[in-house]
Amino acid sequence: MVSSKDVARYAGVSQTTVSRVLNNPDMVEKKTLEKVTRAMKEMNYRPNSVARSLVNRRTKSIALLSGPLHNPFFVETTTSIVNYSKQRGYNVNVHFENFGDNMSVYQDVLASKVDGIILSSILYEDPIFSELQSLDIPFMMFNRKHKKPGNFVEMDNIEAGRKATRHLLELNHRHIAWIGGPMNMTTFSGRYEGFQQEMKENGCTISPQNVNITDTSEADICRVMSDLLAEKERPTAIFAATDSIAIFLLDYLIQKGYQVPEDMSLIGVDNIALSRHHSFRLSTVGMNEKENLGRIAIEHLIDKIESSDDQFVEKTYPAQLYQRSTTKNI
Repeated sequence: MVSSKDVARYAGVSQTTVSRVLNNPDMVEKKTLEKVTRAMKEMNYRPNSVARSLVNRRTKSIALLSGPLHNPFFVETTTSIVNYSKQRGYNVNVHFENFGDNMSVYQDVLASKVDGIILSSILYEDPIFSELQSLDIPFMMFNRKHKKPGNFVEMDNIEAGRKATRHLLELNHRHIAWIGGPMNMTTFSGRYEGFQQEMKENGCTISPQNVNITDTSEADICRVMSDLLAEKERPTAIFAATDSIAIFLLDYLIQKGYQVPEDMSLIGVDNIALSRHHSFRLSTVGMNEKENLGRIAIEHLIDKIESSDDQFVEKTYPAQLYQRSTTKNI
């Protein structure tokens, strides 16, 4: 069986360098990394990951608590997190949010031995936060955050709410309905706050029936849209707090014989890849298209796992408007 010593001898480097390539490749200069990697391949070397974990006292595993799968945003971020982790030599145990029973999901994660936790499934005053702190391992929040200081990366949700609303107002819409999710999640509370601020500053009234909180499922979103369509004065535009909600709404409106944006304008938030689909080209607000919150978060988490840095990472990224085909002037 080929050993790391054999690889080091073959590549003309020290065994320490081979170890560094296996455990911290980012710390190895590109030329040396390529030489050692080539030697491993040519010698058909298979590192003993179990032994390495015992030496490092690491499991090389990360737990991911993601939002619900029916939202493509979480499909995209999960894919990015898993792919990047694999590049860095980590396995990811993926758990998905279960509305109404998140505690059982948390218990599964807390019971497993991992090197770090990355989560978007957290409430603003979530009691799980103190338990996460007591684990004494790094954890990183993305997209949503807790009220207490901690590691997080997010988009500026208030700014996103303001930009989406301002876009509709600039198109002369005044009767705008907001459809979102639970307000104990910072994504929805922030986007709603931005909506409120922009409407108030422009002298627009928000009627109670035009503020709709759902569980973000397709069935609940369609129920809300059905109620809005039954109103004597239907809204001329819908601000959907996520692209996922917007896409459910778009499909429902088309089923019912409405045209978007001719009969009703529609804007979302997140700028997921699907929003750019040429069949509907959803107007939305999101981060720079080259940035992915899941990728940003997992990079920070793995860096924390592999270093002694205990400084909080608290980053809020600007939002920008992507005007496409689902909004128009009236």
